[in-house]
Amino acid sequence: MSSSREAITFRANVQKALRDPMLREAIKRATDTFVTKRTEGIASLPMEEWREKASTIRMKVLDNLPQYVEQFCASAERAGAKVYQAVDAESARRTVAGILEDRGVKKVVKAKSMVTEEIHLNPCLQERGIDVLETDLGEYIVQLAAEAPSHILAPAIHKTREQIGKLFAEKLGVDYSDDPTVLTRVARNVLRTEFLTADAGITGANFAVADTGSLVIFTNEGNGRMVTTVPRLHVAVLTIEKLLPSVTDLPSFVRLLPRSATGQMLSSYVSVITGPRKPGDFTGADELHIVLLDNGRWEILKGEYREILKCIRCSACLNVCPVYRAIGGHAYDSTYPGPMGIVLTALLEGMERAHPVLDATTLCGACVDACPVKVPLVRLLCRLREASVEEGFAPLLEKRGMSAYGAVVSSPVMFAFGQTLARIFWPFAQKLSGYGPMSRIPRPVARAFRRRML
Repeated sequence: MSSSREAITFRANVQKALRDPMLREAIKRATDTFVTKRTEGIASLPMEEWREKASTIRMKVLDNLPQYVEQFCASAERAGAKVYQAVDAESARRTVAGILEDRGVKKVVKAKSMVTEEIHLNPCLQERGIDVLETDLGEYIVQLAAEAPSHILAPAIHKTREQIGKLFAEKLGVDYSDDPTVLTRVARNVLRTEFLTADAGITGANFAVADTGSLVIFTNEGNGRMVTTVPRLHVAVLTIEKLLPSVTDLPSFVRLLPRSATGQMLSSYVSVITGPRKPGDFTGADELHIVLLDNGRWEILKGEYREILKCIRCSACLNVCPVYRAIGGHAYDSTYPGPMGIVLTALLEGMERAHPVLDATTLCGACVDACPVKVPLVRLLCRLREASVEEGFAPLLEKRGMSAYGAVVSSPVMFAFGQTLARIFWPFAQKLSGYGPMSRIPRPVARAFRRRML
């Protein structure tokens, strides 16, 4: 799916992020916690065996996706849900808005959903006069701040508790506090009334089970269950690759997803929703509508980047990525940041817009090691970089510089001469660059390694 939007101003975004010490401290503190807890959470577990099994299941889905989509639609409708298939973001927005307007919905509460961020659902509904409130604590915070999420698991990861305290005091008229317990209680008191007065709830889904037509939602807050059980109408929006073949495949991901994301043995809540409320049920929505979104996935499935669709959105790759850990999510200027986000942004929004963000990786491979379903992110990133050059998006200076570098390093004599020049002129080059990349590159050694071996 291509985009006519202007290219991401990634380098400018990075400079802004690097000059924000509070942002960098907040990101470092949170990702350090996630990484430490994940390391502790997987200790002494057969993670390679679990990862291999999960990867196999996800590849089975991709290899047979049309079959599983058809099976899921039939199973969900037998269970009483209404299923819609949306080709793109516009059709998904139109479908959701139509469902809500037909039932006179004026207020919606939402659980955290990256796919509704992808299709920009909230602004669409608000333009139609429908009040939309995010109820995940992190999403609620960024909605109050009029910002986009900066992390696919922890939307407000870029904010310190002091900033959140000031935000609540300004927007909610409460006394300032930076105590997380107090701040959580403030949000809970506000949101509780909203749950009880909402006309509809909107969610995404972590997985959808083809053989039962079930939606599976992982949350660490009670808002997910409130959104799906208190309002009379539940609308779920999810992308086609979220399917699993059978409910018997679910335990593999119940084990893997929370451990990969936060180091937890289990998420606080795992909800399996199969159809609307049945006679005799005490909870559940009276109506369940499921919007299955393509938005470029079928096209991705046909090509060489298809394995990105194995991704289960655990955020493990973000937490270990040295680039993300330094700059946070907003610098990527995309719904999906981090290593998986770079790939998805390029494929969903087009190379014309996304090519600058291909620089946001060191290709160190930490993301591959952390991925619970073995998405080959480094291979995909390398191939996208090659495609960027092939499609003419590499800057002219960069292309000429790389050509010159290739010529020098292919000749032992030229390479040795270059090392000598570097030692002589490096101090002058660093002074001329000011606070640029060269100022942070180590000075060449006085005697090169190859000369020591002569």
